[in-house]
Amino acid sequence: MLTKRQQLILWSIIDDYIVSAEPVGSRTLSKKEDIQFSAATIRNEMADLEEMGFLEQPHTSAGRIPSQKGYRFYVDHLLKPYMWTQQEVILLHELHQQKVDRAEKVFEHASILLSRFTNYMTFVLGPKMSESKLRHFQVIPLLDRTVVSILVTDQGDVHQQRLTMPEGISSDVMGKLVNFINHHLSGMPLQNLKKAIENELKDELILYVERYDRVSHFLDQVLFMNAQEKLFTSGANRMMDLPEFRDVDKVKSLLDLIEESDVLVKLLEPREIGVQVKIGYENHIDEIRDCSIITTSYLFNGEPVGTIGILGPTRMDYGKIIGLVDFFAKDFSKQLMNLYEIE
Repeated sequence: MLTKRQQLILWSIIDDYIVSAEPVGSRTLSKKEDIQFSAATIRNEMADLEEMGFLEQPHTSAGRIPSQKGYRFYVDHLLKPYMWTQQEVILLHELHQQKVDRAEKVFEHASILLSRFTNYMTFVLGPKMSESKLRHFQVIPLLDRTVVSILVTDQGDVHQQRLTMPEGISSDVMGKLVNFINHHLSGMPLQNLKKAIENELKDELILYVERYDRVSHFLDQVLFMNAQEKLFTSGANRMMDLPEFRDVDKVKSLLDLIEESDVLVKLLEPREIGVQVKIGYENHIDEIRDCSIITTSYLFNGEPVGTIGILGPTRMDYGKIIGLVDFFAKDFSKQLMNLYEIE
């Protein structure tokens, strides 16, 4: 276990390095008001911290930088709550007050806003449609026989399509179709809807809805579900301005990884409630072993259904990022409940 003095020195080095991205020397630390030790004492403690694996010395004559072990100790034992600026509080409040009519807009806007806050890469993983159940179905008529079909799930997601009303089908017939689906299929997994119509309810539907032959194609379009989660990303270009990502090969590897959405989805799938911090090699993916990922799940009906994640260098402002993802997750949960409260 580190002594109080070693903890203070480690915290000061990491805190300084997060801002400067430059190795921190003993003389720099000795000038800080909260460090009441001589430069010689600090050098000795830094040497001990390096020997224990909490610090690294990139060059013989340079100061020290945190190791991944050092960051881990910092996050677990030394992290202080982030103090929000007035501007940040105002912006977060504005986000909370925004009115949206679709979950996708919530996710998309949040990923963009998070990248602006942090200058890091952000990810928002939407609920997996195939694991959701139908909560409500409706069809909204527009103009020229155009309608919008809306499937609302028990996890707060919405599958929305703009379609053409079949020829010869009146609004009364479409109303009957909507009522039939809500009555017979509510609570059924989305991936089973089409099969249930074909194998169990087709004969009854033919008797209930006139001209079934003309609505069958419409049903096929409505009930087609994409089983893959929706992944919203933002901030890749902002990462390029950070000193850690000036290496072209490193950037290319990272961008290639982003294209592998299946890998990212697996990495971000919600497993636990609460903020999770993975530093460097804890991620087990070569392309991001010099990065940290902070994630948390957002909830619907008390269950984790999706993930908010931020990827950046190990030299990230952990206190600020943890506070941000926690805020956004709670905000998501409230917005989803409000957005899809079906009477």
